[in-house]
Amino acid sequence: MGPNNLDHKSIPIIGISIGDLNGIGIEVTLKSLENASLFSKLTPVIYASMEVLNFYSKLLKKSHLSFHLISKPQQALPLKINVISVWEEFVIITPGRPNDIGGKYAKKSLESAVADLKNGSINGLVTAPLSKELLNEQGFSFPGHTEYLAAAFEVNENLMLMVKDGLRVAVVTGHIPIAQVAESLTITLISEKLQILINSLQTDFGVKTPKIALTGLNPHAGENGLLGDEEQNTIDKVIDQFNLNGYAVKGPFPADGFFGSDEYLKFDGILAMYHDQGLIPFKLLSRGSGVNFTAGLPAVRTSPAHGTAFDLAGKNSADPSSMIHALLLAGMLAQNKDH
Repeated sequence: MGPNNLDHKSIPIIGISIGDLNGIGIEVTLKSLENASLFSKLTPVIYASMEVLNFYSKLLKKSHLSFHLISKPQQALPLKINVISVWEEFVIITPGRPNDIGGKYAKKSLESAVADLKNGSINGLVTAPLSKELLNEQGFSFPGHTEYLAAAFEVNENLMLMVKDGLRVAVVTGHIPIAQVAESLTITLISEKLQILINSLQTDFGVKTPKIALTGLNPHAGENGLLGDEEQNTIDKVIDQFNLNGYAVKGPFPADGFFGSDEYLKFDGILAMYHDQGLIPFKLLSRGSGVNFTAGLPAVRTSPAHGTAFDLAGKNSADPSSMIHALLLAGMLAQNKDH
């Protein structure tokens, strides 16, 4: 499992793709790597160029940070900010002003990092935020990182799992229009996502007998069919089947009351039916330090739970909390996979 050079206390090597050059990805990465305590948990490898990193370290007044240039992850040194130069050419950087250059080099960084994740020379990957719109202009035909990684690893089903300590919120449907949600919620799809969540809680997070909550789709979880029948026809049937198979699954809960009370604290994992139903309460509860984890992959991938924030880029005001937690979680999960 993983690279062969982990004799240094088996500290995992964690790659970092830098996201859109003109967003806050590099800023939150550099701010995170100022924390010396991180280096006892992981050895970072940034996929970028020295020129881009030097530009940002000067702009952000982080010139005390030094970078160790390597050509492959196996050369990464503990306690160093290791850098793999993905491109050598000069790049015009315009923080806060998105353009096709930011998308082009975000794609280069991501592709190089994912190649190393696939061949096992890094133990995990943290992806800084990118602009889906700008990436699509570069011929990137995926709605997000999650779908791209699923295709790269040739897995049919994966799961977006948002993590902050013991709060773990997954979504059945992710990056699809709200108009398509109800028709997408089949017994098969909900069952597949629920099984991935249970497997991940057991293998990645070490929860042997996880307690899972499912939210309903409709207001008041359908009010016994008065406000929609997806709960009775679909969600209830999934819950009953999993309980018959010996799993501890409850619901469907009305999402507003569930997250608006302490009910959510009683569960190891929560499966929401669609993107905003799960992510709005998660982001409110995690206070800017949540992490996006792609469950169901054979490799570890996390990401900060925020976007490119072009409005903040270049102002030295971006909060690195989510990126720090994404790095720490990637390091922890990589250790778990190695044992």
